Amino acid sequence: MAKLRNERRLLSEINVTPFVDVALVLLIIFMVTTPLMQEGIDVNLPKEKGKEITLTEKTVISIKADKNDPATGKIFLNDVQLTLEMLETELKSKNLTGNQQAFIRADEGIPYGYVVKVMAVAKETGINNVGLVVTPK
Repeated sequence: MAKLRNERRLLSEINVTPFVDVALVLLIIFMVTTPLMQEGIDVNLPKEKGKEITLTEKTVISIKADKNDPATGKIFLNDVQLTLEMLETELKSKNLTGNQQAFIRADEGIPYGYVVKVMAVAKETGINNVGLVVTPK
């Protein structure tokens, strides 16, 4: 009987293999899904020279070409579709003042005058810096 007590010992080692497996699977999932979340609205940007910027946590106004009405486009404020009037009220409700920046992403085929209208709405609501986003060459 004394021998049985000595042979039983507690196992104090932790098996980390399942933890590593789960961590690697989560890493792969996050690596695949992160670029998909940052895209936003699919806009055919013009290709010009320019420096690269990050658009995270900034006000992004996207103008996507509308096949039904080529003179205007569909306006999106951070992935939410709005009309020009709704854009003005939405920007005013955010109380954007001071050195607030906004970036306009417009399809290549959108008329210049319509982009200027959207830019004027942004300026009227208190945004001082309005930039146009292009795809680098």
